[in-house]
Amino acid sequence: MRRVFLNQTRAKCSRLVRAAFARAGLAGAVLIWGLPALAASAGGPMPRILDPNGGPVVVAHRGCHNAAPWHGLPEAAENSFDALDHCITLGVDVMETDVRRTRDGALVMIHDATVDRVTDGHGRVADLTLAEIRKLRLRNNEGGSGAAVTNQSIPTLEEMLARAGSHIVLNLDIKDAIYAEVIATVMRAGASGRVIVKNTAGANSLPLASLAPYNQVPFMPILASGDSSATDLPAIARRQATGDHPVLGFEIPRMPGPALPALADEARRLHVRLWNNTLWDGFIAGYGGDTEALRDPDAVWGRLIRAGVSMIQTDEPETLLRYLRRPG
Repeated sequence: MRRVFLNQTRAKCSRLVRAAFARAGLAGAVLIWGLPALAASAGGPMPRILDPNGGPVVVAHRGCHNAAPWHGLPEAAENSFDALDHCITLGVDVMETDVRRTRDGALVMIHDATVDRVTDGHGRVADLTLAEIRKLRLRNNEGGSGAAVTNQSIPTLEEMLARAGSHIVLNLDIKDAIYAEVIATVMRAGASGRVIVKNTAGANSLPLASLAPYNQVPFMPILASGDSSATDLPAIARRQATGDHPVLGFEIPRMPGPALPALADEARRLHVRLWNNTLWDGFIAGYGGDTEALRDPDAVWGRLIRAGVSMIQTDEPETLLRYLRRPG
């Protein structure tokens, strides 16, 4: 299976690079390309993320917006440059961040459909121009009417990609039907090896990683169970892994705890990663979330890792990193 994974990745990367060379007028170039070359070209944490045996991966939800007292870092507005910079300082592997489109077609980093919660302004993102968006200032942390207004503004996708560079991988949570536009922007920025894109896959979904535009970037299906027991998730994962482009791994949906072992076994068989969210109360019933993890990291994060989860999205990245870096 690992050989199949490598061959699929090698073929994918070869096509991507040939397309880039063609645009540069170098269509006749001879390429020797594969997973090691992708890892080397991506730099930063991506080589380790691409390796399912590369150890736990820390994902900061909407960036490092909570204070990081052990590093002397204050709160930061979510999805802001400050939240990104704090993640880089902490050594976070992945920053999850949200993308929406303005009225005049600009791609900007904001979670909600409106600017009301996170800025000092009002209105729907889709009804505002980029010039109007740039006049707004982000509120601190997760925003709200009581949160202080900062000096930060909403970045564009191009600006966020440039700021992240190869220091950190961006998981682009793409809102609305703008996947093609977002991925085209990523490609123009030369950042195809520095992002992760996801979309939902159910029992009847075709292997999404093989479909355009997902086949141009590292892709991870978000598994969607059709029943409350979630016993169908391993079969959905197997189907998603049958295409001619590899999947990076699978995001776990909200599901009962007893369904995790079978899904973890399937992920190991497919030689891919499992991503779980410990936001709030956690997405796997009985395993806990960030609130419990702050009291006992091993009982939540440690238990998940031992169960086969290797990517954890959290609002408490500093605490998770301290737990993972503890002696022994």
